[in-house]
Amino acid sequence: MDIWWATVPLAGLTILVIALVTITCLALKDTASEDRAGILHAIAACMRELRGRR
Repeated sequence: MDIWWATVPLAGLTILVIALVTITCLALKDTASEDRAGILHAIAACMRELRGRR
């Protein structure tokens, strides 16, 4: 029963990371080079929010 307390949050975080990588790949696929910086900045902001630090 103790293993569920460790694996459930880890599985949720893994799914979130996979979704973030998939969205990143799709967003950067056909964008102009001047728009990529904004996309990468937004992704970095999401990752900072997930980690809870600035």
